[in-house]
Amino acid sequence: MSQLRTGHQLQLLEGGRAYFPALVQAIDASVHEIRMETYIFNVEAAGGQVATALERAALRGVTVYLAMDGVGTPGIPAQWKTRFDAAGVKWSIFLPLGGLGMLIPSRWRRLHRKLCVVDGHVAFCGGINVLDDFFDPHFGILDTPRFDFAVRVTGPLVQTVHEATATFWWRLEVTSKARQNDLSASWQVLQEALASALREHREKDSACDAATPVLPSQGTSAELVLRDNLRNRSRIERAYRKAIGAAREEIMIANAYFLPGRKLRKGLILAARRGVRVRLLLHGRYEYFMQYYATRPVYGALLAAGVEIHEYSAGFLHAKVAVIDGHWATVGSSNLDPLSLLLAREANVVVDDAAFAQDLRMRLENAIAVGSSQVDPAAYANRPWRQRVLDRLAFGLMRVLLFLYGKRY
Repeated sequence: MSQLRTGHQLQLLEGGRAYFPALVQAIDASVHEIRMETYIFNVEAAGGQVATALERAALRGVTVYLAMDGVGTPGIPAQWKTRFDAAGVKWSIFLPLGGLGMLIPSRWRRLHRKLCVVDGHVAFCGGINVLDDFFDPHFGILDTPRFDFAVRVTGPLVQTVHEATATFWWRLEVTSKARQNDLSASWQVLQEALASALREHREKDSACDAATPVLPSQGTSAELVLRDNLRNRSRIERAYRKAIGAAREEIMIANAYFLPGRKLRKGLILAARRGVRVRLLLHGRYEYFMQYYATRPVYGALLAAGVEIHEYSAGFLHAKVAVIDGHWATVGSSNLDPLSLLLAREANVVVDDAAFAQDLRMRLENAIAVGSSQVDPAAYANRPWRQRVLDRLAFGLMRVLLFLYGKRY
């Protein structure tokens, strides 16, 4: 696991109202290349501003790569397909569901990370999709903005973001070229497609690196932590567990979909038992059956150990962030649930900086104070039998699905 490196400048961005203007500004200032990955790319309202900025960049000669997930973004409107193609935007949808959809276990491996790198100089990472704060594809217009975070970064980790996004696009090209030669193509055809895509990837990478300015080595310590199904299967979970294991005063975690595995739960319980104040800010509104009910069975042991659980109900909580001991922090796309920790491609920025951590902590404190309610251990223990049945049903179904996929959790 790579170590945190110094030399970064970071800006914490809360919600789309802060994120989208910063993103559009960076896109409009681009000269050479933009690489973006997102789970949802929705062109309504603020999302349309991002789409238009990408189009403008491509029209002035910037090379634009846009990768979207096939579940979060099953398709983009025909008008935007035409506009992107006319402008020269290179776009791709990762693993469209097809006829059998999510019945095929391999289709559960989604592109969930939200990354953007511009000219190899500035990068963005977080939990915010290209989706307006006041709009949801399933629920329509929202009465309050979605609670989420991203971070704008300059410094050494930008190169890591560039390498990650470039490598992913290269893999998309390899898959596409293999399919163009028929899915039954020989190994030799696949190897030729692989070699061609790799050469093109390296040539473009070298050109971008040559245009990247050298930044001073002063600044904040940070690192990009990835999760994928190859070399980085458990890096994000290990980063959490290491920080939780070292905590001495306080752990604050805000997470939209919270169903941590046994080791992570044990880490939180042990921290609370040794006197660390552990506070969880979790999504309190009903959104999906599994999201709402499967989480509740893990509350009992956490509450019994003294962990505080606060359910956010002022709006939709979509954040995946944490602050530990006032100096360690993480902002990213990874939930603490099986889909994120075992199956999806995720990306978090880990930061060791008191000023950054305190800024994030203050925002979480405010959300706890004005937008959430604390779960009472006694009320939880005496919840209605119907609630208990639904909780256990959802939790059991989650475990069965993971068993079918070949994972233990």
